[in-house]
Amino acid sequence: MAQKAKLRPIQDIAAKLQIHDEELECYGFTKAKISLTIFDRLKEQKEGKVILVTSINPTPAGEGKSTVTVGLGQALTRAGDFKPGAVVIVATVRALKMHGGMQKTELQEENVHAVLQGIHNLEKHIETVQAFGLPYIVAVNRFITDTKEEIQAIEDWCETHGHPVKAVNVWEEGGAGGTAIAEELATLIEKNKNSFSYLYEEKDSIEEKLSKIAQVVYGADGVTLTSKARNQLAAIEQNGWADLPVCMAKTQYSLSDNPALIGRPKGFTITIRELKPSVGAGFIVAFTGSILTMPGLPRKPAALEMDLLEDGSVTGLF
Repeated sequence: MAQKAKLRPIQDIAAKLQIHDEELECYGFTKAKISLTIFDRLKEQKEGKVILVTSINPTPAGEGKSTVTVGLGQALTRAGDFKPGAVVIVATVRALKMHGGMQKTELQEENVHAVLQGIHNLEKHIETVQAFGLPYIVAVNRFITDTKEEIQAIEDWCETHGHPVKAVNVWEEGGAGGTAIAEELATLIEKNKNSFSYLYEEKDSIEEKLSKIAQVVYGADGVTLTSKARNQLAAIEQNGWADLPVCMAKTQYSLSDNPALIGRPKGFTITIRELKPSVGAGFIVAFTGSILTMPGLPRKPAALEMDLLEDGSVTGLF
């Protein structure tokens, strides 16, 4: 959570973007879903730009964005008949150190070696975006525990391998901390060629779509379907839903479906446990491994360590 961000009412933002009230389904003060009917209303307007944001797993918030990237890049763009403008790949020192073998309790300790060991995970995310044919930039989101040497190690690696990179202070400063990279991103979109392409064709079978996502996005050898998933696949084909795009529900802690496989694992297959058609939304959800679809709490929720002091300051957030 950005520390200094002042969030505006979602209705105000929607109004500025010419999104009508009836096209919003609000979830509290700052979040809302947008009805897909907006595509019909705006289809004659000038093409806009979509920016995908994908994070290095696991992010400090415990959520990985490779699934979001696949969903937006491969499913939503088909429904709306548009293409993304660019991708921001968000990396943190903390996440790379975890992928480099450090324990969560050790992340406040400086360890450039662990950063460079975990950077192969970042490398795979970059390769995935390159497979989409989109311009991209790596955003290194600084945390208060990061050292100059750790940030520099990521920047040096990116520059050595020809990847655009920018360290940002969004975690601490909110939107103001991302102004510089937003300006660079605008230039990136204007100057770089956009060769966006899909990973699979709509007419590919569901199993072919799953295999291509697993191989290109996650680096797997392929997929294995359980008997339950195969029965559901047969029902999907019988109902004429096989042309729908696919979204993967997968652990945020690994490129594989096994949370223990950190870094950039190789020689693995992804198990498709279940296939759920979301016909109204227009896609098939593939559940992998032991992933849960409802948010879960750890055995010791972070809230247990949080407290509000008499002077109004909050402790135990990080």
